[in-house]
Amino acid sequence: MDVVPHDDDPVVVSIIPMGRRVHKVLIDQGNSANVIFWDAFVGLGVPLDQMCPFDDVLVWLACDHMEVRGYTDLRTTFLDGEAAKTIVVWYIVVKALSSYNILTGRPSLNRLEAVVSTAHLKMKFPADTGHIVTLRVDQAVAQKCYENS
Repeated sequence: MDVVPHDDDPVVVSIIPMGRRVHKVLIDQGNSANVIFWDAFVGLGVPLDQMCPFDDVLVWLACDHMEVRGYTDLRTTFLDGEAAKTIVVWYIVVKALSSYNILTGRPSLNRLEAVVSTAHLKMKFPADTGHIVTLRVDQAVAQKCYENS
C-alpha cells in the first residue's frame, strides 16, 4: 500500500492481544504507558479477576474524563502476515471516550525494538525468527480515527 502525501496522519495498526485481532491501535511514541480502553478490554473477554488495581496516577492531557479501572498483562502478537513477534504487554485499563481501542506506548515499542516512521506510515521491528516485521497503516482508518479524536 502506498502512502498518499499527508500532513499529520497517525500510525494506526492492528494487533492481536489474547489471540483476537484488535483494530484502531494507535502507535503513540509520546506515551509512557500502554492503554487499553474499556470497550476493547471487555470485547476481548478478559476475565475481570485478571485485572489488578492501579494505584498510580495516570496523567493524560487528551481526555476530559477518564476512569482508570486497573491494569492487566496480556500476551500480544504484532504481525504482518509473514513474520510475527509476541510479547507480554502491561496495559492500563481505562474507561474513557476514544476513537482508538488501544494506545501502544514506549514500553512496548522498546520491547519490540521498533522503529516507527510517520512519514512512511510504517513500523518495523525484528521478529524472533530474525525476519523483519513491517506493520503498515491503513491510511483511511488512521485519518478517520484522527478526525474523530
